[in-house]
Amino acid sequence: MAGTTLPTPLYGLYQERIGFSELMVTVVFAVYAFGVIGVLLLFGNVSDAVGRRPVLLCGLACAGASAVAFLAEQGLAWLFAGRLLSGFAAGLFTGTATAYVLELAPPGGRARAAFAATAANMGGLGCGPLLAGLLAQYAPRPLTLPFAVHLALLAASFAVVRTLPESVAGARPLRTARPRRPVLPAEVRGVFVPAGIAAFTGFALLGVFTSVTPAFLAQDLGVRNHAAVGLIVAAAFFASTGGQLLVPRLGARRAIPLGCLVLIGGLGLLALSLATHTLAPLVLAALVGGTGQGMTLRGAVGEVAAAAPDAHRGGVLSALFVVAYLGISVPVIGVGLLTGPLGLPDAGLVFTACMAVLAAASGAFLLHRARASSAT
Repeated sequence: MAGTTLPTPLYGLYQERIGFSELMVTVVFAVYAFGVIGVLLLFGNVSDAVGRRPVLLCGLACAGASAVAFLAEQGLAWLFAGRLLSGFAAGLFTGTATAYVLELAPPGGRARAAFAATAANMGGLGCGPLLAGLLAQYAPRPLTLPFAVHLALLAASFAVVRTLPESVAGARPLRTARPRRPVLPAEVRGVFVPAGIAAFTGFALLGVFTSVTPAFLAQDLGVRNHAAVGLIVAAAFFASTGGQLLVPRLGARRAIPLGCLVLIGGLGLLALSLATHTLAPLVLAALVGGTGQGMTLRGAVGEVAAAAPDAHRGGVLSALFVVAYLGISVPVIGVGLLTGPLGLPDAGLVFTACMAVLAAASGAFLLHRARASSAT
């Protein structure tokens, strides 16, 4: 997952080298999300049939091909190819790896396994910009070394995954895999919609941090240190991991509406930074917004996984991540389209207002549902 955010602090260097607009940065970023969504829709539940391990190995192969595309970069088309392959990898990882970790957990360890899965997801996403920013700022060959390091990490991961036991009983050969859309069993649908809306809003906030924050830092705040940019972006993902630690104390049902409230606070801080062109609110927005996103994500994964039958868990979790990654792609492209006529700060303000409304609606609905359930 670190490889999917590895290019984040490098987009400015690619703009100088290739020459493309801020809108194109958001499009390149969104190509990744569309790759994720396409794989989740077509192959999101294939691991329920052929097993978790073969699907993860295919995901690692796609991640390796993505790193090679960035290493061989000769123009914008190579960036698109690298991001698309990275999206394929993430699509194969998300639902499958989450289900795999839950199934490999010892008796009584499912709660810790749910945290391990979501923390690895968000922590990996945070490590990507931090690693690339440090290497780009303080090591030679800033557009080459990060992806070479990533290839080495992928090789180690491939060796480890091959040693793991398969958790799907009666798994069929990989060659029998066929595209199948994720299925939502009736017992999941009641919790899926509000949980999906909360996940959408949280991922939208992270999407904006990942795609347009580097440009805002450089153009409006004068921050051009790649390591600092990577650290600020990574802070949102690490805060997400911290937010997930709060969920067991709160309970998944309360964590999602409370997480929506914290998300609104993060969006407000982001709006303040955009409106006043100041750095401190942006850093606080990363910490507060990331915490809210972590609360909503772990709460949503826990609620949906608990409601899903064993035979459909991988597909149901993949469907949840489809909704989440729509949050990364659609709003980000919207910000890119508005940047031309409005400028980046005002485009970001429109985004924060829309996402705050969504978070408030989702949180209010889930809070009402929890109260009604308690009264019953």
